Amino acid sequence: MTVRSGREFLAIPGPTPVPDEVLGAMHRPAIEIYSGALVDVTETCTADLGRVFATAGEIYIYAANGHGAWEAALVNVLSRGDKVLALESGRFALNWGDMAAMIGVDVEALPGGLRRAVDPAALEARLRADTANEIKAVLVVQVDTASGVVNDIPAMRAAMDAAGHGAMLMVDTIASLGMMPFEMDAWGVDVAVAASQKGLMTPPGLSFVAAAGKALAAHPGADLRTYYWDWTERKNPVHYKKYCGTPPEHLLFGLRKALDLMFDEGLGAVFERHRLLAEAVRRAVSVWGEQGALEFNIEEAAERSNSVTTVLMNGGRDPAALLEYCDAKCGVVMGIAIGELSGRAFRIAHMGHINAPAILGILGTIEFAMQALDIPHSRGGAQAAIDWLGQSVPA
Repeated sequence: MTVRSGREFLAIPGPTPVPDEVLGAMHRPAIEIYSGALVDVTETCTADLGRVFATAGEIYIYAANGHGAWEAALVNVLSRGDKVLALESGRFALNWGDMAAMIGVDVEALPGGLRRAVDPAALEARLRADTANEIKAVLVVQVDTASGVVNDIPAMRAAMDAAGHGAMLMVDTIASLGMMPFEMDAWGVDVAVAASQKGLMTPPGLSFVAAAGKALAAHPGADLRTYYWDWTERKNPVHYKKYCGTPPEHLLFGLRKALDLMFDEGLGAVFERHRLLAEAVRRAVSVWGEQGALEFNIEEAAERSNSVTTVLMNGGRDPAALLEYCDAKCGVVMGIAIGELSGRAFRIAHMGHINAPAILGILGTIEFAMQALDIPHSRGGAQAAIDWLGQSVPA
C-alpha cells in the first residue's frame, strides 16, 4: 500500500523543481547562433545575472555545472604555484580547494568543521600571519549544502580588510544565489560563482562566474588560463565565441524565463519567501528533536541557511529507511547526506521553485513517516510550521 500516485515532491538541494513556464520556454525549435534573437537572450541574461549578483562587473556564462564555474574562476585569476586559503565550513570550499590543487595551485585549508560557520577572527589571524602575502585568494561558500551552514560574507571581507591583506575574495553562491541576499560589489567580493539548477530554477547545465575588482586586474597575468574557460576569449564580439562554440540554446531559453519569473516576483519577495519557508522547516525540526533522536547539524541557529536544512539522526540510526519510506510510499524525495555525514543525516531542501503547500506536504510526510517507522520524535512539528506561517503571512 502506498499514497504515492500524483506529482512527486523533490526536496533535494539540486537539481530543484523546474517551473512549468521554464520547461515551456525550452520547448521550441533551435535557432541560429550568430545573430538575432539568441544574441538578445545572451545580452539580457548577462545583464540580469548582474542584477542578481548585484555587481557592475563582468558576467560569464558556461555550458557546465557548478564545478565548471569553480575551475573557470580559478584558472582565470591564478598562476601555477600561487597559494589559496580554503575556508572549511562543511564540504564544498575544501572541494574547490582540491580542484585548485589538481591544476597546480598551493592550497591551505583553514580548519572549521561540519557544524559551524567560518570564524572571521580565525581568518583574520591567519591572514595577519601571512606577512609575505603568499595567499593570493580566499575560497569560501556562502551556503554549504552538505552541512547546511550559511557563512557571513561581509564578515569575511571585514576580516580580510582588518588584516590589511590583499588576497582576492572568491565566493561560491551555488546554493544561495537567488534565494538570499548577495551583494557582490557592496561586500567587496572579487569573484562569485553560481549554477542554474538551484535558486535559478533552470535544469542543470549552465554555470556563471561574476568577476570584478582584483580578479579582473589579475586575469591578464594568470598563467593557468585555458581556451575554453578564458574570459578574454569570451568577451569576443562574435556571439558564439562567448560560449567557446555552440551556445546551450535551450538552457538559455529556460534561464531567460526563470529570470523573468524572479523579477516578476521581486528579488526581495523571493528572499522573504525562502526565509519564511526555511523557518517553517526549522520550527518542525525543533519540535521533532525534543526527544533527542534528531537534531540540527548546524549548532548555532543564526548559522542555519535559508536554502537547505541538514538533520542529524542520533543513536546510530541510519536515515536510509526514512528516505526510502518517504520516496517509495509517499512521493517525497529528500536529500541524502554526503561526505562525513553520510549515513548519519538527511537534508531537506527549501530552494528555488518552492511554496507553502510543497513545504507543508514535505514536512507532514516526514512526520507520519517517522510515526510509521517508530523513529522517536515529538509530534507536532508540522503544526509548528503551520503556526509559524499562519503568524507570518498576513491576510
